Order: sequence, then C-alpha cells, then structure tokens
Amino acid sequence: MEFHERSIDSFLELLSSKAAVPGGGGASALVGAVAASLSHMVAALTVGKAKYADVECEMQGVLFESERITKRFLSLMDEDAAAFAPLAEAYRLPKDTPEQANDREKTMEAALRTAVEPPLTIMQVCGEALELIAVCAEKGSVMAVSEAGVAASLCRSALEGASLNVFINTQPMKDREYAERLNFRAKHMLAEYGERAEKLYRKVNTKLGA
Repeated sequence: MEFHERSIDSFLELLSSKAAVPGGGGASALVGAVAASLSHMVAALTVGKAKYADVECEMQGVLFESERITKRFLSLMDEDAAAFAPLAEAYRLPKDTPEQANDREKTMEAALRTAVEPPLTIMQVCGEALELIAVCAEKGSVMAVSEAGVAASLCRSALEGASLNVFINTQPMKDREYAERLNFRAKHMLAEYGERAEKLYRKVNTKLGA
C-alpha cells in the first residue's frame, strides 16, 4: 500500500517507528497536501455565492489547481520514500577494503543525488500552493479567511521541512560544486516562498484583528 493511501493512524504509526521510511520528507509532503486542501476548502466556500460573483472564475481555477497540487504532494510522499530506499541500502554496504569503500562511495553519491530530488520538488510545489493561498486570502469568503492563514502556516512548515531534507542529502556529497548548486536552489526557494508564506499569515492575522 502506498503511504498516501494509509489511514492517518497507520501512517503516524509508521512515522513514529524505527522504519527508514516514511520520514521528514514524506511528512513535509503530507503537510503540504493539507495546506493545498485548505485552499480547496476556501474556494469551495466561495464559488456559487452572489457576493463573490466577480471572482467566480478565479475561484473555480483555485478549485481545479488545489486538487491537482494536493495530489502532487500526496504522490511526493511515496516518491520521497522510493528515492530514499537506495540510499538506505548504500549506507549498509561494506567498506572494509579500499575496493569496497570506493564502490560504496560511488553508490552513495548516486543515491544522494536521487534522494535529494523529491524534497526539492516539494519545495517547488509549495511555491505553487502559495499562489493559490494568496488568492484565497485576498478574494475568498471572509468566513473562511482563517483557513487561508492556516494554509499559509502549514505551507511554510512543509517548505522548511523539505529544505532540511535537501541539506541533509547534500551535506555528505563528494561533488561539492553540484551540492552547492542544489543548496543554492533550496535556499532561494526557502527565502522567497518563506517570506511569501509569512506575509500571507500576517495578512490574515490583520484581517482577523489579531
């Protein structure tokens, strides 16, 4: 069974166990999916209301896109686990002889490059989700504006969590030039999307008079 198809109880039981997967990457993707789902909720509470007729088309778009992004986050839960499996195997390879150590190093380098891709993608999808959250916070039903704020907060958590999973995989890479390119991408998204999420959260706070 795929991780995203498990019950909440089942997933959390696995997450809290000694199993290599799921881990922080899968958890970050799940949090991102919750954030995107909240955007869908805001849009669903907005469409069809005469008061919001002027943003009907835009909110219909949010409904479609938030569903797509939610599914993408859920698929990334499983992609992250699948990408980590070769790395977990690489860590168990013997290194008693120079030949074994060399083979292990090469295998680990390739596995690290694979493992870093899902968390990078999670960060990218967080950027997409924040675009929808911004629409919800600005134009969605005032009765659901708090949900947009929660979505922004959760999206930031997903972003930050995914970034840590990028950095833990780039840290042991032998090819430091490649690792630093990945770090640059992650840090850029962390700064840009993190600031966007914070502004959205503060905007909702202001609307609520907090």
